[in-house]
Amino acid sequence: MRTIAHLSDLHFGRIDHEVLEALISDLTMVRPSLVVISGDLVQRARKRHFRAARAFLDRLPAPWLVVPGNHDIPAYNLLARFTMPFRNYRRYITPDLSPFIEDDEIAVLGINTARPLILNFAHGRINHRQIEHIVTAFRDVPARVFKILVTHHPFLPSPDKPSGKILLGRAREALPALETCGIDLLLAGHFHRGFSGKITDHHRHLTRPILAAHASTATSTRLRDEPNGYNLITVAEPSVTFEERVWTGYGFSASECDTYARTPRHHMATPA
Repeated sequence: MRTIAHLSDLHFGRIDHEVLEALISDLTMVRPSLVVISGDLVQRARKRHFRAARAFLDRLPAPWLVVPGNHDIPAYNLLARFTMPFRNYRRYITPDLSPFIEDDEIAVLGINTARPLILNFAHGRINHRQIEHIVTAFRDVPARVFKILVTHHPFLPSPDKPSGKILLGRAREALPALETCGIDLLLAGHFHRGFSGKITDHHRHLTRPILAAHASTATSTRLRDEPNGYNLITVAEPSVTFEERVWTGYGFSASECDTYARTPRHHMATPA
C-alpha cells in the first residue's frame, strides 16, 4: 500500500499561515509515503517566495515530487521570463523539471507544462518530446505497478465548468499515448478546485478510463468558492481511494471520499 498527499497551488507570497501550520501538522499525522505538488509553489517567482516554498518542502514528513506551474515563472520581468524562466525554481526547488520516482507499487512522473512563450501564459502545453518521454519512462514499468502522471495544467476542464475549455495544449493528442503506456492516474491543479473521476467522462474517444484528480489550493488565500484542501490518495491493489482533506477553520479533516477498482487486466477503473 502507498499513500500520496497531493497538494497544489501553494502560492507562497499569498499564504494563510494558520492554514500552512495546520497542513504541516496534518501531513505529519497522516504520514504519506510521498507528497506530490502539482505546481504553482509561489505567487510571483521571486526569490523570497521560492525561499519560503523551499523552507516548507524541508519541513515535509515524507519524500516529495514537484513540478512547476505558470506562477513559478516570472510574470512581469519579461527579460527573465523569456531568457531564464525557471532560474529561481531550479535554484531553490529542484533542477529537475521531469522528476521520476518508482518502487514496486507506484511509478510517478512529473512533466512541466508551464510555457513562458505562450501569449496567455496561464495556459499550458505538452510537447511531442514530452509525450515521447512519458512513453519511454513507463514502457518498462511492470503492469502491476500503479502509474501516475503529474502536471500543473489538467487534461480536463474545470470541475465547475465540465463542458469548458481545456487549458492544456495538445491534451487530446497526448491522451492516446498515455492510454497506450498504461497511465492509471493523472494529478493536476491550476483551477483551485478539488475533483476526482474518470477521464473518459469527458474524453469519450478513449477506451481506457484513466483516473484524474485535481487538488484545490492547499495554503493560499486565493480561494475559488471552496476551502483550502488537498487529496490523500491510497493505492492498495486492486483499489485506489481519494480522500479530500479540507480546512475547517481549526484543522484539516476528511470531506469526500471515493474508491475505484482496477480489473485484473488493468484496463478499467470503476467505482468500487
